[in-house]
Amino acid sequence: MCGIALIISGVRFQLSSLIGDSTPQTEQKPVFSIDDLKAALRRRGPDSLGAKKLLLQPRISRPFDDREIASLVGKQEAIETDDCYLQQCGDKSRNFGLANGRTVNLQSELTEKHKAAAEFHFIGATLQLRGTSPIVQPLVDSSRNILVYNGEIFGGICTRSEENDTEILLQALESCGDASGKKFSVIEVLSKIRGPWSVIYWQESSRTLWFGRDAFGRRSLLVHWPTADDSRFLLSSVSPVSPLEQSSDLEVENRINGRKFWEELPSGIYSMNVDAPSGDGFLVSDVRKHEWADSMLQELINWERACVEPRPEDLHTSRCKTLTVQQGPTQAPLLVAAETVLIALRESVRRRSSLHTIFQADTRGLEKEHVPMAILFSGGLDSMILAALLNECLDPRYEIDLLNVSFDGQSAPDRISAKAGVKELRNIAPSRKWQLVRIDSDLSTLTHETKHVMSLISPANTYMDLNIGIALWLAAAGDGWVCEGDDEDYLHVRYRSKARILLVGSGADEQCAGYGRHRTKYKNGSWRGLHEEMKLDMQRIWKRNLGRDDRCIADNGKEARFPFLDEEVIKVLLDIPLWEVTDLDQPSGTGDKKILREVAQLLGLYEAATLPKRAIQFGSRIARESNRKNFGSNRAANQASAGSVVINTKSGLP
Repeated sequence: MCGIALIISGVRFQLSSLIGDSTPQTEQKPVFSIDDLKAALRRRGPDSLGAKKLLLQPRISRPFDDREIASLVGKQEAIETDDCYLQQCGDKSRNFGLANGRTVNLQSELTEKHKAAAEFHFIGATLQLRGTSPIVQPLVDSSRNILVYNGEIFGGICTRSEENDTEILLQALESCGDASGKKFSVIEVLSKIRGPWSVIYWQESSRTLWFGRDAFGRRSLLVHWPTADDSRFLLSSVSPVSPLEQSSDLEVENRINGRKFWEELPSGIYSMNVDAPSGDGFLVSDVRKHEWADSMLQELINWERACVEPRPEDLHTSRCKTLTVQQGPTQAPLLVAAETVLIALRESVRRRSSLHTIFQADTRGLEKEHVPMAILFSGGLDSMILAALLNECLDPRYEIDLLNVSFDGQSAPDRISAKAGVKELRNIAPSRKWQLVRIDSDLSTLTHETKHVMSLISPANTYMDLNIGIALWLAAAGDGWVCEGDDEDYLHVRYRSKARILLVGSGADEQCAGYGRHRTKYKNGSWRGLHEEMKLDMQRIWKRNLGRDDRCIADNGKEARFPFLDEEVIKVLLDIPLWEVTDLDQPSGTGDKKILREVAQLLGLYEAATLPKRAIQFGSRIARESNRKNFGSNRAANQASAGSVVINTKSGLP
């Protein structure tokens, strides 16, 4: 979708159940303003950006009043649509009905004694890919519920091709009751969603704010818990650039008294009920985290595999099958588990490549060369599988952009494998127009860009995070060059991809043992140790990878979609015995990610099926350039374990 944000002021929070204690609150100058958050979201290039203010007021007692808090949804602020500013005015002196049918004028109640009304500022930026009519978030329904949503509904809640999934979600949430025993209905609705999401939802009837992100954290949502230095509660899809970062040549970590301003909100569903228990004119709230209401989703989060440790005969059978398959494509029927994974992956890509009505309307009448989707492309195993499957799912009249970034021109390993990969794709799909977009960069020239990416990856703050973030940010921008014709030496022309949807291979290594540390854990702890390491990777992927990656990609007006992290794909892979997924007794390029190598063979990608794992920071060679720049040499960087070194105010930014 694009991005969401919320700022709450004027509420006393009880946070002991989440962060250990309730920090004393004082009134200090805010680190980030509402305008800062709007600017950060506006930079993502949304189709629309809007804001709404909700005022909550402890009501002056009067005989007919059976409610303690009055609310007012203020005017729509600074709605931006295609560079045109619209203003929708609301009357702050309008009357609202009470539960017993009587009315009061809220404006008249904002007396000197009660000026400290709580303010909820909702901000929504929309990159609209679904629905026949344009929408501007936040959405407000007839019950005065407010929704800002950043995500996609690929299943779980019925959404037709011509419908906007944010509007459908608001309708589903409006039906949730607030009577005793029914509040969990909001949890049920959010637990049903299949796909990536982050959400902020005000339920007027219960005076409850709901917020959270999907079970694997595929959409970013940062949180600022109230502190003595900044007593506000903030949520945002991305961190704005702080004034210190804008004016300094040094990196600033957005810290308050040694503590980071932003944290990654852990995946899950949270609620915040607002109350006025003391009658002293102040509102209070406690924050609670809820369990998922979907049993299958809970199983995926627990990430327990039934078959972890093989018997000797299991290994023997599996390795004999692998050896037989390697002798030629005619043995493909032996790959029963791989066929199951292939079916799940194909369906995952199909869900993520459906061109909904608004997208179809946008492309009607355009030339054949219009590109609706692109792939973050290294030419490696994961991106080759995604490319082959997208070819099966996407209308053949569209070309597919393959975005490849290099910090070493034509010599970077990822550039070499990408060129070989395009040739293999043309062999299996000669009628498709494959466009390899070569994005070349020089780290020494990226002074301003590096500062900007530092704000995007925040709260992550290591050289590894920065290197990955820069590579993703440049690749997602799609600004490079292409070859006219199949001849690599024919003609190079500048090209910028206009695709708004970007398929990314995240999750493949975590689920199929693609990292070097997986091999180490296997050698030290055998199959059980390997399983526990893979489980740890999946349960922390929201914090270590996906929030950072989503922010860097979305900053270019692109929506990242992760087919390997589809709920059904995760379930299928978990149901397969571990020794069929990977066999780390075998050499690199054979045993690691074994199941995906078999999937590649089923797709006819025999060369890609043998390629070793190579992370983007190494394949693009940005890590090498960063090591030379910040540590003097690769050797010195390796001795310092450069990837995990935290960037501080006296280190290597230009």
